[in-house]
Amino acid sequence: MERLGKRGLRLAAVGLVATLAITGCSGQKLEGGGDKSGTVTLKVAFWGDMGLDKLKAEYEAAHPNVKIVLNAGDYNVQHENLQKKLVAGSGAPDISAVDEGFIVQFRSQADKFVNFMDKGGADFQGKYLPWKWQESMSPDGKQIGLGTDVGGLAMCYRNDLFKKAGLPTDRDAVSKLWPTWDDFINVGKNYTAKTGKKFVDSATNLMNPILSQQPQGYFDSSDQLQMDGGPKLAFDYSMKAIKAGISANLASMQPNWDQGFKKDQFAVIACPAWMLGHLQDTAPEQKGKWDIAAIPGGGGNWGGSWWTIPAQGKNIDAAADFVKWMVQPAQQIEVFKTVGNLPSQPALYKDPAVLDYKKEYMNNAPTGQIYAATAENLKPQYLGKKNGPVRVAVENVITRVQQGGLKPDAAWPEAVKQAQKAATS
Repeated sequence: MERLGKRGLRLAAVGLVATLAITGCSGQKLEGGGDKSGTVTLKVAFWGDMGLDKLKAEYEAAHPNVKIVLNAGDYNVQHENLQKKLVAGSGAPDISAVDEGFIVQFRSQADKFVNFMDKGGADFQGKYLPWKWQESMSPDGKQIGLGTDVGGLAMCYRNDLFKKAGLPTDRDAVSKLWPTWDDFINVGKNYTAKTGKKFVDSATNLMNPILSQQPQGYFDSSDQLQMDGGPKLAFDYSMKAIKAGISANLASMQPNWDQGFKKDQFAVIACPAWMLGHLQDTAPEQKGKWDIAAIPGGGGNWGGSWWTIPAQGKNIDAAADFVKWMVQPAQQIEVFKTVGNLPSQPALYKDPAVLDYKKEYMNNAPTGQIYAATAENLKPQYLGKKNGPVRVAVENVITRVQQGGLKPDAAWPEAVKQAQKAATS
């Protein structure tokens, strides 16, 4: 344990402030929705690992009259269910995470969400990356969410598998292997030829980061679907990876994908900051075997979410209190250290608790420095109202190719067809 110097005193002060903030509001009277004992239950819907287990315990300990129920589900299903409940007018969770791919869709329904500007949200505006704050703001000035994280990009690789293949293992040397995506595919061919194993987890997980690096994604600023340009380029590279035989063809976030980690079925994965938590949770026995290198092409953002509060809830004030607590610096830093999610508040990128942090699981890679640098250089891409459904439709086509149900050369017309269908449904 390090000595308590200026850094330690600073962190202790942050913790004290957070503790005072918690205890200061724990005596608040909470509105409807409580049981006979006065306990208010907050249902929180999300996906993956957002570091909520520890936060839940801390918050409940400081707020004995609040019970938090965590509902982690499938990424696509969670967003689809939220939309259905908003249309139905009931059944939505008290708090719901919304990803960048769906935020435009939901901010266009701002009347169905609590406006954080009515709940002290203006106090947070100056703390966020300007584009992050704006992406969840409706045209008429309603703020439907408070940002959790951003998904600055890097590449995670297995240093032990690289060593066996005769490839460099030092993160700087690995970064120099693939300045471009063509270089990346060539390195993959070399790896597969030497080992007989696949190089990357999924062609889908190449499509997303490559697309995020382009000036324009699926939609232009007038919300018109534009499949030529960025989407075509990214799709072509995903097909190149499949044709080159370097993809393990595993659908992400599915059981066989998780088994792929455990069984060493691939050596590299596109790695937004939030991916670190999934690696750690899925294959804890691989501690120290993973490391982080630069991503081909440079830059890009994949993911990043917001906490939203559906307006149909009965515990809106209690939900707002919990969300505002979760996005405070102390909690954001804790989540970053626990699962890797990089805060979307730039002041934290200069906080020693983030900047000096090295993740033991990732071979002590300086994750704070790596991802803080990616976040500061992000150039956000406009994502249309139907971005989420279109992305899913295109990914499903790639999955069909990976599973042998569609030839790579016939895949692009099918992707365009399915994207157009999703954009107009």
